[in-house]
Amino acid sequence: MSSAEVVLGFLEDAEPWRLRSPQFPSKVGGKPAWLSRRGLPSLPELECEICRLPMVFLLQVYAPISGQDRSFHRTLFFFCCKTPECYTRNESRCMKVFRNQLPRRNEFYPYDPPPEDEPPCDAEEGQSVLPVSGVKLCWVCGCPGNKACARCHTVTYCGKHHQTLHWKQSHKKECGSQEGFPVTPSLLLFPETELVTEPEEEEEKDVKEAEGEQEVEDGGGISTQRSVDCPSLAESLAESDLEEMAMHETEDSKVFQRFKKKIAPEPHQVIRYSRGGSPLWVSSQHVPSDEDIPSCICGAKRTFEFQVMPQLLNNLSVDSTGASIDWGTVAVYTCSASCERSDQYCPEVIWKQDFSSEQHTQTEQR
Repeated sequence: MSSAEVVLGFLEDAEPWRLRSPQFPSKVGGKPAWLSRRGLPSLPELECEICRLPMVFLLQVYAPISGQDRSFHRTLFFFCCKTPECYTRNESRCMKVFRNQLPRRNEFYPYDPPPEDEPPCDAEEGQSVLPVSGVKLCWVCGCPGNKACARCHTVTYCGKHHQTLHWKQSHKKECGSQEGFPVTPSLLLFPETELVTEPEEEEEKDVKEAEGEQEVEDGGGISTQRSVDCPSLAESLAESDLEEMAMHETEDSKVFQRFKKKIAPEPHQVIRYSRGGSPLWVSSQHVPSDEDIPSCICGAKRTFEFQVMPQLLNNLSVDSTGASIDWGTVAVYTCSASCERSDQYCPEVIWKQDFSSEQHTQTEQR
């Protein structure tokens, strides 16, 4: 699995029309550019399982599967909570990911691909236009919302929480206006940018030799002789316990140094995509076993598809005094068969791994 090709994702500014549904974008932030307009996830599917507040769209990856007609168009949608307190250690219940796919011939998009250098004639104010009626979306987050403003009956929301946010932000002044509502970005959303990809260039180096160099690089390696320098600790703990601690710390350091060395050539990568490959872990702790990743409801096993890197946090404007959303890396596992569940956004599996306290200190310069 580890030999699968790795594709790196980077952020890049783009014209708004390029980030809408008819262009099949990969992107970060803003509102989701839904693929199918049927079966969209809604509350409570999009609630954080910890605080029960609506989650916010983080990113989407357009990932069609060659040779599989049912997955000719295929996008993965990633949502996360914006409450910092929900980001407890290695806790993934504050995040969710959904898979949606369509065959090439479908009711929403033309058979032929869209032009890449000119906006479609119906792209007004950056909104996608799809031939499906009756789909109401939340004005704040872009997710399904049938709760309308009781005063103007024009603007819809996914729930009371986003209705209250919009009222305080601007709708209190705009409600009932005959001039319409200005399309202003919600303060709740992440900054919107395009996600562009390029293959990772593999270095021709001996893995064992590289690991040996990483162990002493920047003083990051933790020698197994460390316990000898702590006679007082040795008196209170059995020798076997000390050896186990030293081996654990050494292995954790090796994994983290490997992580740093691997991303060093492209430090601005925000995702790593490798369907059927393996994640690049930041720690030897909290790594899932095969049993930890449940099979799809169709019966097929789930395999790794992509991971979200900690570098993305730099671009999300999430830092705040005392607390912030955070992760070391987040791995996404999807149905290996990419099964057909017509008109549905299928939930997949997320595995969140955090830095250790020592590693977190070393990454503050991200």
